Amino acid sequence: MPDVFQGSLIRLRAIEASDWENFYQWNRDSEDSRLSYEIPLPSSREAVKAWAEKQSQPVDGDAFRLVIETLSGEFAGSINTHTVNPRCGTFRYGLALLPQHRRKGYASEAIRLVLRYCFHEKRYQKVNAEVFGFNLPSQQLHESLGFTLEGRLRRMIYTDGTFYDALIYGMTREEFEARNPIPSAAGSRQP
Repeated sequence: MPDVFQGSLIRLRAIEASDWENFYQWNRDSEDSRLSYEIPLPSSREAVKAWAEKQSQPVDGDAFRLVIETLSGEFAGSINTHTVNPRCGTFRYGLALLPQHRRKGYASEAIRLVLRYCFHEKRYQKVNAEVFGFNLPSQQLHESLGFTLEGRLRRMIYTDGTFYDALIYGMTREEFEARNPIPSAAGSRQP
């Protein structure tokens, strides 16, 4: 049976405590941080080590963070679920890739793997993603995956001295399945 956390380009794996240095170096890239969330204050090595240690512990609930790595084992980024609501079957996710791993299909594959897992294993029925108004590549990525632009929250993001809109993209399980049929390796199982 295929690994639900591995695609043809990347695999998703748990964060290891030893990943702290990757995250520490990544946090020091201000422009990359701006695209992902915000520019953080500098963190000490010890603080990032403690964070990675905590992240490496077993997940409690459906909010999780996974490392995106190439099939050769190279750290490429991370993806996480958050704002999970099991009662309503909704969740959000965030994704970030190191600059040298962008535009290689890694982001779209990581998103598809997480959506398939959440929709088919955890019974979620709707996903939303927030995209910053200045991040055109992320807007194009979500539109290419079949997400619908559902809303625009005006002037919600402040960075580099300017306010930007937050764009809310959404996709239902049915919309995902229409674009991403269950692989033949799943046999005759019904969704």
